Amino acid sequence: MKFINKKWVLFVCLFLMTCTFASAQEIIQDSVKSNKVIVDFKRQKIDGVIATVGDFNILDSDIDKSFLELSSQGNSVKDITRCQMLGKLLEDKLYAHQAIQDSIIVTDDEVKTKMEEQLAYMIEQLGSMDKVVKYFKKTSEEDFRTDLAEIIKMNKLSSSMQKKIIDAVEMTPEEVRSFFKRIPAEELPLFGAEMEVSQIVIEPKVSAEERQKVIDRLKEFKKDVQEGASFSTKAVLYSQDPGSSSNGGYYKMNKKTPFVKEFKDVAFSLSEGEISEPFQTDFGWHIIYIEKIRGQDVDLRHILLVPKTDEQSLKDAKERILQIKKKIEDKAISFADAARTESDEKETRANGGVLINPKTQDTHFELTKMDPSLYSQVSNLKEGEVSVPLIDTDQSGKKSYKLIMITNRIEEHTADYGKDYIKIKNLALKEKQIEAIAKWSAEKIKETYIKINGDYRNCEFTNNWLKK
Repeated sequence: MKFINKKWVLFVCLFLMTCTFASAQEIIQDSVKSNKVIVDFKRQKIDGVIATVGDFNILDSDIDKSFLELSSQGNSVKDITRCQMLGKLLEDKLYAHQAIQDSIIVTDDEVKTKMEEQLAYMIEQLGSMDKVVKYFKKTSEEDFRTDLAEIIKMNKLSSSMQKKIIDAVEMTPEEVRSFFKRIPAEELPLFGAEMEVSQIVIEPKVSAEERQKVIDRLKEFKKDVQEGASFSTKAVLYSQDPGSSSNGGYYKMNKKTPFVKEFKDVAFSLSEGEISEPFQTDFGWHIIYIEKIRGQDVDLRHILLVPKTDEQSLKDAKERILQIKKKIEDKAISFADAARTESDEKETRANGGVLINPKTQDTHFELTKMDPSLYSQVSNLKEGEVSVPLIDTDQSGKKSYKLIMITNRIEEHTADYGKDYIKIKNLALKEKQIEAIAKWSAEKIKETYIKINGDYRNCEFTNNWLKK
């Protein structure tokens, strides 16, 4: 997410509220760390263009501003040289430049949505829009919004280009094995204490009357939009999806995007400009509006409403889960079989209730990295012990009861190929992605117009920016 005027870039990066491209950002951070330089010097007295990448210029003041924003957030900058900072800015411009060459599109709506989100966060941190404008030494709110929109656009171009590079990288089992064999025995990573966790979820029944009330409300929204109302405004005001309501219900997706099947089936059955009928997923009831179709990508907006459950339904759900707990403790049924036959959670039901770690995609949860809410629920459980019924409320307000059991505890240990295959695969994949980024950068630097001016030509970069 970046576009011209580098004065603001690092501040914006630090305050990004959502990063659908987290893995790409980690790789770039690793790349920055390795981009060591051996020359540093005092700031030039006259601000001007110190570097050009394609159609983009970098000013000397852009480096000063980057240092200011890093330090303003409590980050130490004493070990970061001006050459290092320039190296990062050059990378950002190269990604954005190539994104344009590859016809990667960033829509005005995407920029506007992100800007409003960004501004809300800045105002929360600094107190008011006037203080934000003053902090960035701009003459007016309009001036500030113009610059911020350019930055967000460039950030988006850069992130999309980075994602495109790493998404093309795949790992075969043989490559994983080869990677592991190359690690000397004394350098094998040490994995912390872990546990495997299973759960059974019971959801309160929703009355037919409440369900119909939600369906009718969504149909009203659809009718209003067809008569000229703003779908985006409706989503902001009424959607119970915490991930998109503030953005007017906006999502950009393709068939590989990890949405639930029911949602994707409806989204890809609609034409541009069409609004779906209300439909149900595990999250509640939705309507989708297709804003734009761009080849394999779809820009859409959606509204989620969650039917309310009454107190009697909650009591019934608790009674049901208590009965399941008693059967397990009486050895009438195993926890895994109870999950398969009784649990209302589709994602874990088929595999006996075993939770998948969303960060590693395996079944192991490292204690020091476990989500605090999950840790609080399992920290006092013994292996094989079933928890008391726990009431769970998700971000949309939907309530359910669940039982949790620790099925396996794994002590701190040195990496083992068989036991830790997925972790080792992720390490191997990250190495290969970093190599792909380096190879891509080397190739694009050769074919892109790049010029570095003045004393900055004395910098020694890992990347061949000077084309020596």
